[in-house]
Parts: sequence; C-alpha cells; structure tokens
Amino acid sequence: MNYYNEIKNKLIDNEVYSKVKDYSKERHKVITYFEIGKLLNEAGSKYGDKIIDEYSKKLVLEVGKKYNRRTLYRMKQFYNIFSNGKVSPVVTQLTWTHYLILLTLKDNNEINYYVDQIGKRNLSKRQLEEIIKNKEYKRLPYERTW
Repeated sequence: MNYYNEIKNKLIDNEVYSKVKDYSKERHKVITYFEIGKLLNEAGSKYGDKIIDEYSKKLVLEVGKKYNRRTLYRMKQFYNIFSNGKVSPVVTQLTWTHYLILLTLKDNNEINYYVDQIGKRNLSKRQLEEIIKNKEYKRLPYERTW
C-alpha cells in the first residue's frame, strides 16, 4: 500500500467535496480525517514517526498549505483517541473545530465527558471553549467522572 498516495487522494477528494454546498460536508471532513489518521498511524508503525514530516512537506506543495505537520499530527491524534469504539455515536455529529479543541486535552475521560456534553447540550465551539475554560469536568464529583 502506498500510504502517501492514499492520504493525498483522500485530501484531494475532501477538497472537491468541500466545495459542494451540502449539510453533510463537515461530517465528511471528520470521517476523512479519521481515515487519514488511521493511515498515518499505520504508516508510522511501518516507516517511523518522521513519516508525518515527510508527508506534510509533499502535501503542502501538492494539495495545500493547510495540510502541514501540525494538521496531520492532529488527524493521527484524533484517530488514536477515537478509534477505540467506546465513544458515543455523537462523534460523527461534531465538527472538526470541536475536535481541535478537544485534542488539546490530555485525559481521555475528560475528552469523552465533553463529547457527551456537546451532544446533550448541543454546544457550539465557543460554548465548549467556555465550559473547558471553567474546568467543568474537574468540578464533577469523583463518582460522576468518566
């Protein structure tokens, strides 16, 4: 399998799809980035962690500057956190912006708590940032934490 070509093709398809005015395009982006995260994870296990640096340099030139090292790292991180299958079905309803905020957190239980809260309370990006800033998760009684 040529991981680079797979990743590049998925990104190009996503760029084309994002031009379409469709309510599901954000869901498509999240799914695409999850799949790319999986490919990056597999490629990293075969070729080492520096593969993200190599791929990002090529992708920035061939697909667009937003596919830099940091973005690819976030995709891999996203896959690693949410690939366990124990996460709520609300995951596909969140935006990539929600995930970027959640990926700044270190504790998977805390991430899962906020994913659940986004679904239950239909939180916007700003509302999510606010409850994280106010440390809502850390104020929960121990028995209620994830």
